[in-house]
Parts: sequence; C-alpha cells; structure tokens
Amino acid sequence: SDLTASLVASMLGASHMEKSTDVPGMLTADPRVVPSAKIIESMSYEEAMELCHFGAKVIYPPTLIPLREAGVPLVIRSTFDTHSKGTTISANPDPGTGVRGVSSIDGMALVTLVGGGMVGIPGYSRRMFMALSMRQVNVVLITQGSSEHSITVAVQEDEVDKALEALNEEFESDVKVGKVEPFRVERGLSILALVGDAMHHHTGLSGRAFNALGKNGINIYAIAQGSTERNISIVIQKSDVAKALRALHSTLFEREVCRVNLFCAGVGNVGGTLLGQIQKAHDDLLSEHAIDLRVVGLANSKQFVLDAEGVALNCWQEIMDKNATQGGLSSFISSIKDLNLENALFVDNTASEAVAGVYEEVLQASIGVVASNKIAAADTQVRYEGLKRTARAKNTQYRFETNVGAGLPVIDTIEHLVQSGDRIHRIDAVLSGTLNYLFSTFGSECGFVESVKGAMDAGFTEPDPRIDLSGVDVQRKILILAREAGYIMEMADVENPGFLPPALMEGSVADFLDKLPTAEEDMQTRLAQAASEGLQLRYVASFELNASGEPKARVGLQALPPTHAFCQLQGSDNAVMLHTDRYVDRPLVIQGAGAGADVTAMGVFADIMRFAATR
Repeated sequence: SDLTASLVASMLGASHMEKSTDVPGMLTADPRVVPSAKIIESMSYEEAMELCHFGAKVIYPPTLIPLREAGVPLVIRSTFDTHSKGTTISANPDPGTGVRGVSSIDGMALVTLVGGGMVGIPGYSRRMFMALSMRQVNVVLITQGSSEHSITVAVQEDEVDKALEALNEEFESDVKVGKVEPFRVERGLSILALVGDAMHHHTGLSGRAFNALGKNGINIYAIAQGSTERNISIVIQKSDVAKALRALHSTLFEREVCRVNLFCAGVGNVGGTLLGQIQKAHDDLLSEHAIDLRVVGLANSKQFVLDAEGVALNCWQEIMDKNATQGGLSSFISSIKDLNLENALFVDNTASEAVAGVYEEVLQASIGVVASNKIAAADTQVRYEGLKRTARAKNTQYRFETNVGAGLPVIDTIEHLVQSGDRIHRIDAVLSGTLNYLFSTFGSECGFVESVKGAMDAGFTEPDPRIDLSGVDVQRKILILAREAGYIMEMADVENPGFLPPALMEGSVADFLDKLPTAEEDMQTRLAQAASEGLQLRYVASFELNASGEPKARVGLQALPPTHAFCQLQGSDNAVMLHTDRYVDRPLVIQGAGAGADVTAMGVFADIMRFAATR
C-alpha cells in the first residue's frame, strides 16, 4: 500500500519515493470538471494533504506523514509515461504563484446557531462542539462572526439529522427562553477549497476568487480561512460546483485566456453573419487578445443544438440540420441553465417577442444578454429599467447597442455623455437604414414599390417590412435613445402619424406585398409636391424638451432642403445629431451605415467583446 511504502522509504532514508498511478500527477483541478487542469510540478506535503482532503484522491493522505517527518520527497507520475516529470511533493517546493490547486467536497450541509443571548457569554461554542462530538458528528468547517451572534458549522449531509438531534437536546432550554433561535439547516451544499502555502504572500487572491464567483452568479454561503492562509474554504450550492471550479481555475491558473460561452438565438440573416464573423476572428482573438469565444448553443424557433465545448462554426448549418434537438424556446433556456457554464452570454438576433420575453429569466440566472432585438428595450419603462436593474444585481450585463444604428456607436456615445455629466436636450435623427434607402432611391427613375422590394432584397428590412414602413421600428429607436439620455417615456408618447394607409398594413406579409402597389400613386404625389418646392422626402425622428421641460418625440416624413445634412445621406446610412449642454453651437453627429447584416452583426460582436472585457 501507499502507507507501507512511505514507512519503508522513511526508515531507509530513501532519496525519494515514487508512486505510479493512472494520472500524470497532482492536478490543479479535477480534469473531469475542468478539462484545462494543469499538472502541479512541485508542492509541499501540507498542500498535498489539503488537496487530498478536499477530494483529490491521487494519494492516501496519511501516506505523507512519515515522508514529511523523514524529509523524503514523493514523486507521482503516470504509469503510462514513466519519463514525465509528474509531481514532486517535498519540504521545499518551488514558491509558485499563490494557489496550487482548487478542489471540492460534495454532500455538505450547514448548521447555524443564532441568538442574541450568545453575545459576550462564554461556553456556547464549547457546548455546541461537545454535543456534536458526543454523537460522533465530524465538523468539516467552522465559521463565526466577530459579533458572536452566530456560529456555523459544516457537516456531512447524511449526518445532519444526527447533528440536529444532539444540538436540539443540548440547547432545548436556551431556545425555550429565547436566548438562541431554533437551529437553521441548509442542505445540498459543497465546499470549495483554494490551497497554497504562498497565498499569504500574494495580495488580492481571495478578492479575485470571490470576484470570479460573483460575476458568475454563484452565491457564497460561508467562508473559512486559517491564519496560515494555506486554505480558503468557500461553501456554495452543489449545483454550482462545476461552474465555480471552472471560473476559479480560469481566473487563478489561466488568467491569460478568458473563455466566453455564447448561446445564440436566431441563425438567420444577422445571426448567421455573426457566426461567420466569430469563426473568422476566433484565432486572432485568442492569440492577440486572449479571448476564447465559444458558441455553445444555437437555436431557431423549432430546434436547438448544445455543445459544452463549442459548436463547430465551419459546419454549424449541417449540425443544425442533422443533430438538433427538437424543442422550442423554453427547452433551450432550460438546457442553458442546466449547463450552468461560466461567463455565459445569451445573444438574441431575432425579432421575436417571445425571445425578448425570456431576458429577465436569463439575467436572473446570471447569464448576460446581448440583443439586436429591440422589443424589450422599447417595452414599458418599468420593464426597461427592470432588466437593467436585474443585470446589475446579478453581476452581468444587458447590452443592446445595435437596437439603434446597427453597428454605429450611438447608445455607447450617449451613455458616455450622460455618465460624464452632460445633458442631452434634443435629438434629430435618421434612424432607419431601410427608410433612408427607400426615400433616397425613390424618384423619377425608381418607383415606391420597386424601392421597397430593393430594400428587402438588400437585407435592409426587418423580416416583416411593415415594421419598418409603419415607422414602429423608428418609434422604438427614438424611444430607446430618449431613455438612454435619462428621460422617462413610453411608446405612446412618441407621435407617429404614419405615411401608409392602415388597411394596407393588415393581414400577412404576403398580403401586404400584394396590396403595396395601391400606395404607389399617393407616394408619387407626395414626392412630386416636395420636389415642386425644391425639397426632398426623408423619414426623420426627433426628440426635444418642450417649454415646460417635458420630453416630446415624433417620427414621420419630412420635406427637407437638399442642403440639409439628412439629404446628403446615401443608401442605408443613419445619422444622429445630439444637442447637449456641451455641444451647443454644433451638435455631435454620428453617421454611417445603419442597416444590413454585416454591420448589425458587427455591432452585436462589439457588444460581445464589451462583455468579454469585463470578465
């Protein structure tokens, strides 16, 4: 046995003892949970015993005691690779970088004694531990606040009932008179352990660890750390162990690489383009910026694909066709939550109200949201604020830069202006690439219907072009900008007279396209009237404060002189003019392509990178 071998090696004063096993040595984490776990080349006896206690079963812990006393190093290496360095356990290992490894123990429960009658009164902890000891209940972890108001111990879950029986018997009279409260029990827990002799030499290690857990929505139930700082023990829910180990390992041992796990809803025009952009940029992002983007999930309205190691983007369409799981949105979201991956991000490239409706659930699971879908941000003010509040509370992000201006940095710019103390009091904008393309091509040589179909063929319109032509899309956009500027507004506050007959907008998309030619004559009349006055038609959104300081907004067709900046826009260009306290004489102008799959996907990609930069 290992112990016998260590006794013999110690008595003989051997130069070292060697153990061959089915693993290459002691690892920084369980490779079944953390595939990127690394071999620990050098460690102390104490570090090895700590890790063995916390689940690393490479060696029987008592084996190390005689070796430590005799100063005999232990070398652990793989049976299948006897020439590898493996792990050397000795009295004087290399200093390392602080943490040697992370491990865990499952099947734990917390038992807490709370009561104001404990404060300043000696003997309560002695009675608690004596009662547990008499029933042979092993206490794995102890924590007590300096206020002396509570004592918490961790015990094996299968010993909870025995522990409670002992403690209730011991403290029955104290509970009756109100000195202490009935014992609290929390089950289904695990203990994570960060182990390393040199942790006390490295400031901020515990802060980095807690930050990694917090960013991934992992709640900490208790913490214990000895004065030697060799072990930091953290109690969490068992269901979070795998995610926690991966997050901690990434932070402590792979800091040079940040992996972000993407779940993409919508694989159509924008969604498919985004996947191509991610595939093309992946290797450069990894080598140049140490960011590893993995598309772990893909979904359309009827089926989805999940792969914890990442879907192969060079053949994602084939995978969707052949390997997809049949199921709707709820099944996709449930599967995402069950995977419970670290640095998870839900990407919505649909125009679906149902998909927008799951943002709150997703954020509550500490999964970030990036959306080109603008339905949620343009919903009620209460919901808009609620999603942002949930994202902050869950240490994640809700980003929607492409809701306005596709890839243009419109929302980002407004955010920076507001954060720096500037005040926006007027916005003039062309916010629809579709409508700008339509009204810049609509003329004597190109009819209205032809221009609409051209915009559809170019991929500038929403899947349902009525969303663009009704002005509802622009209505949503100016509403979002007003809210981002700090004003409280609802969709009904944005005036939208429309330029097409309401009857034309009824029925299916096919019905609409069939009836669209009936609008040609009226649109030609509008165009001719504007031209007779030397003006051009443009679809403009505006926001401003009225004389009493109330926010007002409007969208609609305007006849503008050819010299106006909006008449200089080409194709699908957007332009936003921000009039602020600091930009008084000349507004801040953001201008560029505002529609199309490439630029919209690029904007979504930029939001993904903003998320990655904070992980």
